[in-house]
Amino acid sequence: MSPESLHPNRRTFLTRAGAATIAASVIGVEPLLQTERSEAHAADGSNQRANDCAKLRRDAATAGLKATPQNLPHPSNQDEDLYPNKLGSYSKGLPHNDDGTVDLSAYAALLQAINSGRPADFDAIPLGGSTRLTNPQSGLAFDMEGPDAHALVQPPAPAFASRAQAAEISENYWMALLRDVPYSQYAANPIANAAAADLTLYGADFGGPKTGGAVTTATLFRGLTPGDRVGPYLSQFFYQDCNFGANKIEQKITTTLPGVNYMTDFNTWLAVQRGIAQPPDAFDPVPRYMRNGRDIGQWVHIDVLFQAYFHAFLILAGAGAPFDDGNPYNGNSSQIGFGTFGGPHIATLLCEVSTRALKAVWYQKWFVHRRLRPEVQAARVHRTLFAGADYPVHPEILNSFSDTNRLKGFMPAGSALLPMAFPEGSPTHPAYGAGHATVAGACVTILKAWFKESTRLVDIGLAPVQPADDGLSLAPYVDSDAGDLTVGGELNKVAANVALGRNTAGVHWRSDAAESMKLGEQIAIGILRDQRACYNEVFNGFSLTKFDGTTVIV
Repeated sequence: MSPESLHPNRRTFLTRAGAATIAASVIGVEPLLQTERSEAHAADGSNQRANDCAKLRRDAATAGLKATPQNLPHPSNQDEDLYPNKLGSYSKGLPHNDDGTVDLSAYAALLQAINSGRPADFDAIPLGGSTRLTNPQSGLAFDMEGPDAHALVQPPAPAFASRAQAAEISENYWMALLRDVPYSQYAANPIANAAAADLTLYGADFGGPKTGGAVTTATLFRGLTPGDRVGPYLSQFFYQDCNFGANKIEQKITTTLPGVNYMTDFNTWLAVQRGIAQPPDAFDPVPRYMRNGRDIGQWVHIDVLFQAYFHAFLILAGAGAPFDDGNPYNGNSSQIGFGTFGGPHIATLLCEVSTRALKAVWYQKWFVHRRLRPEVQAARVHRTLFAGADYPVHPEILNSFSDTNRLKGFMPAGSALLPMAFPEGSPTHPAYGAGHATVAGACVTILKAWFKESTRLVDIGLAPVQPADDGLSLAPYVDSDAGDLTVGGELNKVAANVALGRNTAGVHWRSDAAESMKLGEQIAIGILRDQRACYNEVFNGFSLTKFDGTTVIV
């Protein structure tokens, strides 16, 4: 038997197999099931539970099939086809030429593996150093619950030469320049004010939040939901007391030293693109509460996949936050939830949705978009400005380095390389979509389904706090909106903090964060819908507010 027959291309199969063919394959198990039923009945006289279980799985499979359009389009920005030297596509970890472009034979080997799906082809991808590619075959995995990873669509990422891409890399530059400035100081900080003015000039091409059409220091680097713009920049779930069973979780973190950035010269940048290992990070010996971009960047550098949302769950459960009105055990005089609709259910569900979110976004990353990382876009700007390269970067970002009211007055002279928070720069997988943001969207959707979103934190004993500028202590947050912080708003905020924290570190784009949170939301809603049919309780569904502000019943 050939390797091709052992490992068929999953994407090709799903694209070519029509609905009737797949449906027939589902229906085709019926004779076997009938035989099994007969044998079971002969053995013990009854097997109704097994029959019901089998029907449940068939119904879920059929519903998933019907909900997935055949020949589903997965549009990309076409940069890979537009540029023969692949300057607008992800290539980190492969061999690179001295000008920073990828070795085309190595890129062809990557595409060969992507198109064939054969494990042997992935093993044959040449590397430029010792750093390996991160799990591309995850995008080909199937799951037994929720929507299939290939059934969800992300819109194309901004194109390499677009004004929207220029706006996004501009935000990445400003995030790097403000890494060590406490969020509480943005209003008076000249760099933050310059950042807000610069991003405002991009108008609709900049996708961040605005007030009256302008980016302000109050909206700078925040998420897009109303809750994102209320209260301190970082969510209360990074500060409030958190108990993991009998263990009290310290909310101070080990962060990195201020003023230390990486990949600030071209030779180091090139070595990193080739996958050559770098020296370790430099750490602050004093634990601190997160108070700036460097801190959240380090937090998302090494966090456990669903950590932020598990902490949020522990905080809300510990405070006795009310469950969603749809929870069937609300007001029940004789029972409480546990394995269903109780603490163990939601705690394990946060982990459960996370790996499904990763598989879905890994398909988008490797098999659809292959978007370059910000560190590479910045290097293309750098080479165009200072090395005579003729790359088609948008002229507005080039003008930012010649206009003293924009980036020129703040970036190091003679450099447009993006100062990175991590020695290794971005991880070795494409930028779009973002893994952290997809998991954030999925987990926060679960929490918004479970808890009553409109609950004010002050009404469950969670008085808002904010960190001192040195991160050594917490103080009450007493601004006029302190009483407006809600469970739903702070859940939206913690998702945006994690997603955009990766941008602050330099490894992702704003559109990576925004679109991937929506992807994770779809995954979580699909899993909740699949599980709904499994319960014995009278359950009419959870209500939740999506990131776009609409309310759904799941």
